Amino acid sequence: MSEILGLGHDVVDVDAFSQQWHEPSSTMRKLFSVRELRQCTMRAALKHDDEFLHAAARWAGKESVIKAWSEAIADGTVPFTIDSVPWNEIEILDDSRGRPQVILGESLAQSLTRSIAARSPATWHISLSHDGSIASAVAILVHSSDH
Repeated sequence: MSEILGLGHDVVDVDAFSQQWHEPSSTMRKLFSVRELRQCTMRAALKHDDEFLHAAARWAGKESVIKAWSEAIADGTVPFTIDSVPWNEIEILDDSRGRPQVILGESLAQSLTRSIAARSPATWHISLSHDGSIASAVAILVHSSDH
């Protein structure tokens, strides 16, 4: 049996994201891991479009992960503020079949486990999309039990 611990959804304005991405002094790329940036570049080459489109969808994914996690801990202690989230440790990476996966850095994974201790282990499900000027993502944090 599975229990949904948290659900998060986020929408990104692709045009506004593109402007931030392409600003000469932008630090947007620092919010992504090297592996994420590499996958964005590879997908852009494959689809003959721009890497920022794929980064925008991954950004929506990161935001939806935070929202789902926040819902899962409900009234519990939040391990960080919006200004202290280690964004590049929340990786949205495609598996070998091109399906997006949530990969948390070790310290972030430990924070998640502590914050939902009674309901560990938990599994992430995520879906990303972009169409025209909108990128979107939905993340679900699920606890599976053997009852």
